[in-house]
Parts: sequence; C-alpha cells; structure tokens
Amino acid sequence: MKIFNTLSRRKEEFVPLVPGQVKMYVCGPTVYNLIHIGNARPMIMFDTVRRYFEYKGYEVQYVSNFTDVDDKIIKKAIEEGVDADTISRRYIEECRKDMEAMNVKPATVHPQATREIQGMIDMITTLIEKGHAYVAADGTVYFRTSSFKEYGKLSHKNLEDLQSGFRELKVTGEEGKEDPNDFVLWKPKKEGEPYWESPWCQGRPGWHIECSVMSKRYLGEQIDIHAGGEDLIFPHHENEIAQSECANGKVFATYWMHNGFLNIDNKKMSKSLGNFFTVREICEKYEPQVLRFFMLSAHYRSPLNFSADLMEASKNGLDRILTGVEKLKDLEPKSQGGGLTEAEKERAAEAAALRAKFEEAMEDDFNTADAVSAVFELVKLSNTTADSASSKEYISLLKGGLEELCGVLGILTERKAEVLDSEIEELIAARQQARKDKNFALADEIRGRLLEMGIILEDTREGVKWKRA
Repeated sequence: MKIFNTLSRRKEEFVPLVPGQVKMYVCGPTVYNLIHIGNARPMIMFDTVRRYFEYKGYEVQYVSNFTDVDDKIIKKAIEEGVDADTISRRYIEECRKDMEAMNVKPATVHPQATREIQGMIDMITTLIEKGHAYVAADGTVYFRTSSFKEYGKLSHKNLEDLQSGFRELKVTGEEGKEDPNDFVLWKPKKEGEPYWESPWCQGRPGWHIECSVMSKRYLGEQIDIHAGGEDLIFPHHENEIAQSECANGKVFATYWMHNGFLNIDNKKMSKSLGNFFTVREICEKYEPQVLRFFMLSAHYRSPLNFSADLMEASKNGLDRILTGVEKLKDLEPKSQGGGLTEAEKERAAEAAALRAKFEEAMEDDFNTADAVSAVFELVKLSNTTADSASSKEYISLLKGGLEELCGVLGILTERKAEVLDSEIEELIAARQQARKDKNFALADEIRGRLLEMGIILEDTREGVKWKRA
C-alpha cells in the first residue's frame, strides 16, 4: 500500500509502527456554526481511509478532535449573549448529526480542547524547560522556532523567508516576540473571554498546541498518520511537528496526508461571494449519501469542484449502484439452488478481478475515483449476467461483493425509505386500476402526471416500482 506523504512529497510504502495497527489523527472542525461542505471532504475521505484499513484487517485507533475554544466561538457567543461553552456544545451535537447522515463513523475518541487544558500546560512547561519556548512580559508564551532546526520541513518553507500570519488573533501585538516567526502557545485573557489558570497568566491556549497534546494523550508520542485539509499544512501542522518533536524528542508522525481544496463552480468557497454552503443546506436538496459519493468521485489530493451538474451526476451514479444492488436483492430469494454453473464460474472470476482492481486503486494512495469505477464495472457485470435463471450462489456472490465494496466506501446500499403522500398513492392505485380495465390512455395520462410530480414508475414482473426523479 502506497501513501503520498506531504513530508517527502512522494508516494511511500505504508509500514505501520506496530504491525497490524494504525494510529491515525485527523484535525476536526472548530465548532462555532454548522459544518460546511469544505469540512465534509476530510471527514468523508479519511473515514474512507480508515474503513479501507479495517477492511484489510488492521486495528485502527482513529482520533479526531473538536476545537471548542477559539476566537470565532467567542465572537458567536457574544453575539448571542451566551457563554462559549453553550455555542460549542450546540455545534458539536449538530456536527455529530451531519457526520452520522454522511455515514462518517464516530472516531475512537473525539477529544475536546477545553477538556485537555492541563495537558497543554504540561507540554508548554516542558517546552519552556527545554529552551524551546519563552514567556513574554505580559504572560504570553511563545514557541521559539529557531530552536527547532527542522522547522519548515512539512511545508518545505525556508525559515528565513517565513512571515508571521498565524490563525490566532494577536493579543498584544508582537512586541514580546524574539522573532516574527515565533508562534503563540498560551495567551492572556481578554475581558469577557473564557480563561484558565496557568503558571504564566490567566488565559487560554493557542490553537496549535491542542492537537499535539490530544494526539499524544490518546495515541502516544508517535503516530502513523496525521491528516487534514491542505490549508492546515502551514502553519498548523508545521507547528504541531515543532511542538511535539521538541517536547517528546521523537518523530511525531510517519505519514502526513492532506486533501485538496473544494471549490464552488470553479471559485473558492467564501461567504463574501455568496457561495458558502453548509452540509445541512446541501442535504435539503440531495441525500447525504449523494454528497459522500460526490466527494469520492475525485482523488483526495486533487482540487474538487462542487456544482449542481456534478451533484446530479453523482446522484445518477449512486442510483445506478443502488439499483444494481436492489436487483440482486430481489433475485436472491427467487434464484435457483445449487452451485455455480461453468459459465457462472467464469463470471465469478471476473468479479474477483474487479475486486482486485478496486483494491489496487485504494492501495495506490487511496484512489477512490478508480475504486468507484471498479464498482460500476461490477454493477455492469451483475446487470448483464444475473437473472432469474442464475444460481443462488452466483447472485449471493455478486450481492455480497457489491455490498462489501460499497461498505469500504461508506456507501449505504439500503435506500432511504420514502413516504408517498396520499395524492401520489391514490394516483398509482388509479393507474393500476386503469391498466386492469385496459384503459391504457388513462394509465399513460396518470403516468405523465406522476412524472411531472417527479415520480418515475417502472413496471416489472414483481409489480410497479417507483423512484423520485
């Protein structure tokens, strides 16, 4: 299995620290609002990476945090006249709902920054004692970037060329810094902000320290994979490496994985451009599984363009797969007993080759686009070779294979139950009666009316089936 490592800028063979185990940390969202579709991409992609490792028999420890203390959370709390904890608790719960809707498995642990403050104080103290951090006159604690000779190794930036511009808002300007590139580990409180006691001042942690501490607590000093969006490479992940390796004296993570940006109609997603969409908004128009399928349609390191046309294409593609599985589910109880025929054995070998093709794609840096293509080919094989004359063993083999590979991708093969309103139910029943009465003109008219309402009917041997357009 090969993984593109941001650190080396090349694909590397995956060799876990402990055979048969994977320790994986994925940076989670800052919980000040509903998650947007940009947040959804790493959630879906690295959930799929986890699922593939589990499919291959690895025991995966998967940690993904919630940043629940941040300037944006505080700003939202002030706007609503509530405390910051009320905001973060609300949006952690909403985030969990969206993750469940997208079939993102809960992490082994979902740590929260505010519950790990003592660990942050302990690591900062260690960094100060080792000479990697210092305390300014106002109580701000800075990391001394010049003390870590490898600073910039992840982002491949030269330390001398770097400029300040980190995420946290400066509390007292930069007068207390020894060097413009030094970054905040602990900051003094502002009026009305949440704060904690520390040896340096009443205040709160900088953003970067939280992931170093939570990764160490729940996964140990060294991990196999650290992942997130490419916007986190610098400064966040660069700073995590500096903190962790200076505090622990060990290589922090073996492999660094980063997903590409998500654009909206070929433009960067931005509230100011009016093209900012939450997962909840998208799922008012499409099933969450369509959004997941869309995210898997491109390689995770490539930029991904979101548009209505591409979502429709994803909806149709997912429908092809679900319809294929549904057909096999219908055939299975009616199929013949006995083993595979000679012809079916040949087709079974084709199915096995397509599974191998799926695995080959996933083991080439988790190329989900090619993996999905292999699933489509398996659906095509099923549609063209499975029928009522097929053996039960052959039908079960195809169905089981499709369900398993869809499971690796996190695609649910059970369609969401849809409830028809009474008018549609009555129209379908009226059409059935018209057909019994051989009034085919009326039956066609009703079919047309249903189509206008977005209901597609399909007459099969097993009766009338329908789906939404």
